[in-house]
Amino acid sequence: MSDPQVVQVRDDKKEAVHQVLERIKAQNIQFVDFRIVDLLGRQHHVTVPASEVDERTFEMGVAFDGSSLTGYRSIEESDMVMVPDPTSAFVDPFVEAPTLSLVCNIYTPEGDPYTRDPRNIARKAEAYLKETGIATTAYFGPEAEFFLFDNVQYGNSMKGAFYFIDSEEAAWNTGEPGLGYKVRVKGGYFPVAPTDTMADIRNEMCQLLERCGIRVERHHHEVATAGQGEINFRFDTLTRAADNLLLFKYIVRNVAKKHGKTATFMPKPIVGDNGSGMHTHQSLFNGDTPLFYEKGGYANLSQLALYYIGGILKHAPALTALTNPSTNSFKRLVPGYEAPVNLVFSKGNRSAAIRVPVAAVSPKAARIEFRTPDPTCNPYLAFAAMLLAGLDGIRNRIDPTEHGFGPIDKNLYELSDEEKKSIKSVPASLDEALDALEEDHAFLLAGDVFTKDVIETWIALKREEARSVNRTTHPKEYELYYDL
Repeated sequence: MSDPQVVQVRDDKKEAVHQVLERIKAQNIQFVDFRIVDLLGRQHHVTVPASEVDERTFEMGVAFDGSSLTGYRSIEESDMVMVPDPTSAFVDPFVEAPTLSLVCNIYTPEGDPYTRDPRNIARKAEAYLKETGIATTAYFGPEAEFFLFDNVQYGNSMKGAFYFIDSEEAAWNTGEPGLGYKVRVKGGYFPVAPTDTMADIRNEMCQLLERCGIRVERHHHEVATAGQGEINFRFDTLTRAADNLLLFKYIVRNVAKKHGKTATFMPKPIVGDNGSGMHTHQSLFNGDTPLFYEKGGYANLSQLALYYIGGILKHAPALTALTNPSTNSFKRLVPGYEAPVNLVFSKGNRSAAIRVPVAAVSPKAARIEFRTPDPTCNPYLAFAAMLLAGLDGIRNRIDPTEHGFGPIDKNLYELSDEEKKSIKSVPASLDEALDALEEDHAFLLAGDVFTKDVIETWIALKREEARSVNRTTHPKEYELYYDL
């Protein structure tokens, strides 16, 4: 007899496929767009006329060349298949012809899930969570900050290297002709118009997010000058939250382009002001029961939640290789810019790596906020890694209070030198983070969620990025050394 759970899954997929095909007819969809993501987190797509899409498409998938995507197969074994997830459908608001987009999972020609497919890794992490019996669902709520610039120029060659950015609201433009109301350095948190020039653009982004099925909670200008913003959308299950983050970035970038601006999720595009992080809220549920809440505990956290925190903080140096995977990431992770470099936890404290929200929190809203990550990460890999670190903490009963991880409920940047000695910090560079990942990755192999091949491939790709930056002569070096 067939497993009834398997039958139910197949029935659910069949119904979802039916709904997508009916939607194509009802909304006169002309094209269907199939999306995948490479190992580094960049999206790619192929478009098919809607007349060519039927039930078989959701079984057989669409063939593509895996050797052309970063981190995938070599040219002699390049044939791969993308199979659409029918529950991920949304109508693309930026394409003139009515187009339905679908997120896909990647398979080998033999029909096996591809081990380097980031979305497959996220799905395996969710399956492993259920296998542990600890919880049934992990919820993630990323808060990806970004900048909207009016101009960006950059170049690297034998002749020279440079970058140039500009923004109508930047503090450095007070000396230019204009109407005033520039955003001061570190003065951009919640200003009203006319200082905040981006409200209408963020409104439009929110409207499109809602139209594409992502529930928006709020938006606002962020701390930095020159157009820093934040839009918070509703938490979701691990894989779906990663799907939503990539769609969020797609919408932000394209709305910005429509308005003659350019959006970037670089962690530190501006020297001397706050960077862009991706504070990531996390919680575990068993069915409808929240597992992170216990009235009377520290910040009303359960012991299980504390163990989860302990796992993340213990493995944080290795995690940063996945949650902060760019050389630019570590220009944000420096003291003095609200950057969470200290590996401690605290309630309501934004200078700690993990903050426990305490304002307007119900039992079901009990959660932790890991503040170190930034939006250059591949969210499928980053969320899966965070979950595995937390589960390792639960399995091994890693109590953060017994391992020197706090809690510390005061401004960590104002501690004495003696107090600072006992506090561990995140790595100071991408190379250091990769060193940590090489030494500490056994927790990622649990449940075969990550494979050694994926970790080795990731490290090799990121080592080459770091080498390319280290080999490039920097304009600052001319200022420091040209006349020596």
